[in-house]
Amino acid sequence: MIERPIQFYFRGGLRQIAGPSPTRTVLQYLREDLRQTGSKEGCAEGDCGACTVVLGELDADGSLRLRAVNACIQFLPALDGKALFTVEDLADADGLHPLQQALIDHHGAQCGFCTPGFAMSLFARYHSQPDCPNRAELEDCLSGNLCRCTGYRPILDAAQAAWQAPRRQWDSAPVAAALRQLAALPPLHYRAADGGESFSPRSLAELAALRQQHPAARLVAGGTDVGLWVTKQGRVLDSLIQLGAVTELKQIAEVDGQLEIGAAAPLHDAFAALSQWTPHWAELARRFASTPVKHAGTLGGNIANGSPIGDSMPALIALGATLRLQRGDVCRELALEDFYLAYQRTALAEGEFVRAVRVPRPLGEFRAYKVAKRHDQDISAVAAGMQVHTNAAGQVSLARLAYGGMAATPRRAEQAEAALLGAPWSAASVRAAMAALEGDFQPLSDARARADYRRHVAAQLLWRFWLDSQGQAGHRLDALAPISLEGC
Repeated sequence: MIERPIQFYFRGGLRQIAGPSPTRTVLQYLREDLRQTGSKEGCAEGDCGACTVVLGELDADGSLRLRAVNACIQFLPALDGKALFTVEDLADADGLHPLQQALIDHHGAQCGFCTPGFAMSLFARYHSQPDCPNRAELEDCLSGNLCRCTGYRPILDAAQAAWQAPRRQWDSAPVAAALRQLAALPPLHYRAADGGESFSPRSLAELAALRQQHPAARLVAGGTDVGLWVTKQGRVLDSLIQLGAVTELKQIAEVDGQLEIGAAAPLHDAFAALSQWTPHWAELARRFASTPVKHAGTLGGNIANGSPIGDSMPALIALGATLRLQRGDVCRELALEDFYLAYQRTALAEGEFVRAVRVPRPLGEFRAYKVAKRHDQDISAVAAGMQVHTNAAGQVSLARLAYGGMAATPRRAEQAEAALLGAPWSAASVRAAMAALEGDFQPLSDARARADYRRHVAAQLLWRFWLDSQGQAGHRLDALAPISLEGC
């Protein structure tokens, strides 16, 4: 691949970046190099939203797609071939953007530190979906933006008022034309002044070749996890392979009766497809991270990083998901539950990468649950995915109960499953499986929950699954014993 600078659209023209480290963040570049200080640093880990910017890309049909992302954990090579918008871009010769004016009119700011992030999250929604959102849709849109002083009601009031005001017309044709011009450039091979380098292949063949040539390079999909290695842990990553430009890795389609999701498909798109595939995925999708994280992060990345508390893995394991792994020209398929060998250690061979995940349709009852201290933007204490299928006689013929946060890896509860198989799908059988679950896991106590709390909640989630399967979701979940939140 030919070395060239990072190139992107910004402020009405094309801009180049040459020299900075490939792990320099977009936020650092904006504030320290360009002196564009509207975007703020609050947390440097993608939690508070003060740094929110909007990236523009061309969809397959040539239309412009806008996505709000966290600039504090996006590396500079992620800008290549895209358009970048910050809060300084909102006002024009006609005055403030309707969103900015509404925030003023409805007292949507006090200290104002977080306000640019709110404005940018709303900007992406405003110019992507002109229909007026309801309150719940606005809450989802702003799920990655925290305000410590104003309170959210006036911000939500301002957002609704902005949609009801005369619309600001925006000519996106020059942006689209610039992006088409950038698409004609060769794939990015960027070398920094400090020797660090980053590759952005555009095809599976290019990626497979690069992966074998640079087996020590860090694969970066959305950067929502890897970004924190740099900003919080101070790790030095000398060589990166960015996956966001590989078209095949972003495809989502039904293949051989299963839903195949490319490893670089954004979480937002992957979860939308999964929620159509099995509607009970929708609740997990709403509680999985913030909107900017779901815009940048990928399902493949969530799977490949091997976290024991990744929310998607238990649900995917319960559905019987498999992975398509590729090394060079050779592909193999592996059950997701067999992918995890030990804490953050996977079955990937040297030079191999996750190409896609395949998800069968559920055969029977399926649910996914998440227990955390906060409803939004929190890491699970316990996550669970459950599927049970019964035969004509009402006996359990399939039981897949998978948990996260209960062991060093996401894992199935084999003893609880064995207690259910062949038994009638009844309250008595579920109680027996709950007792058997005690032998499946020896969870740890940590900052998120005590071990005894985790064991109790894991059993209660199985009981909830039973109630949900019987249409009794409104019943008390602590039907066997009260759940203590003390120390969780």
